[in-house]
Amino acid sequence: MNTYALLNAGRIIAGPGSIESINDVVADLGASKVLIITDKGVAGAGLIAKPQSLLEAAGVDVAVIDTTPPEPDVNQVNAILDAARPHAPQLVVGIGGGSAMDVAKIVAVLLKHDVALRDLLSGKAKIVARGLPTLMVPTTSGTGSETTPNSIILVPEDELKVGIVSPKLMPDGVILDPELTVGLPPAITASTGMDALCHAIECYTSKKGNPFSEMLALKAISLIAHSIRTAFNDGKNLEARHDMLLGAMYGGMCIATSSTTAVHALAYPLGGKYRIAHGISNAILLPFVMRFNIVGNEAKFRDIAQAMGLDVAAKTPQEASVAMIEALFALNRDLQIPADLKRWNITDADLDTLVEGAAKVTRLLDNNPRPMGKADIRAIYTQLI
Repeated sequence: MNTYALLNAGRIIAGPGSIESINDVVADLGASKVLIITDKGVAGAGLIAKPQSLLEAAGVDVAVIDTTPPEPDVNQVNAILDAARPHAPQLVVGIGGGSAMDVAKIVAVLLKHDVALRDLLSGKAKIVARGLPTLMVPTTSGTGSETTPNSIILVPEDELKVGIVSPKLMPDGVILDPELTVGLPPAITASTGMDALCHAIECYTSKKGNPFSEMLALKAISLIAHSIRTAFNDGKNLEARHDMLLGAMYGGMCIATSSTTAVHALAYPLGGKYRIAHGISNAILLPFVMRFNIVGNEAKFRDIAQAMGLDVAAKTPQEASVAMIEALFALNRDLQIPADLKRWNITDADLDTLVEGAAKVTRLLDNNPRPMGKADIRAIYTQLI
């Protein structure tokens, strides 16, 4: 039997209005100078105002950098790092979606240690010690970055997203306040929510799966499957928003103890070359990759079907697996997620580039429950063109 471990953030506070506890968290981490990293959309929606005012009222010196782009690349992260240095923060707060939180985690390391981001991305260097303390406040319910040891950065010259993975990236604190997510547009609710569902399903079936990830994954699948349509159709439903935040967090915890698989591997070149939103790429690919993965995984697929609330009690594991995949296709339709890649003008001429890009992501492909070679990758992409 292999050993396994569960990594987790130092302190997690959840529930409506939990942002009010930010001063307690910052005080416990011993910081009087705080840097908030976010993006223009989150800042423009006013979601920074409350945590910033709470901190400033408590005498904390707060600086804000709101230039995090979607799918940040290495040059953009280095620019944020350069902007952060003059503030000399003692703590970094990431407020927003996965991009803002991933940038906050890696910037906290780069501010404290003399290491180049490109060297971390290439594998020439590793994170040898924790960076500045970090606090994550997600405003979407998708990446689970608030509880992962990952920071995903785009390397533009390779047209590929690369994951820096280290337990030393785990945040010191997390605040999950559903009130910060009620204004999330339906399309982003759908894409981020499906990203979280991918995390849970992939980690449950991953070769690195273990009792920790299995327990967390099934709970995440249940929460998301039962709440995502409500959150999509009625963004002000706090119960659905709360369940989505918890589901996304549990999905992130799954990544920390298990791993995603071929869905994410095939999604990386779609984001890297075509800048398709990460959650959309994953959602489109999910049912197709799961259909490929049925072989040998029927028992786990039946578990997933049951967690999704499907009536499969009288079905064989094979029948339950098919029902689960059909439910994923139906969920994408209900959330108005495209069924193919045509709107991005991706054609057969792009197949070689996509296949080569995905095949490089061996870190994730090696975890897929069914071996997937280049011919298999090509066949999946071909179905989407």
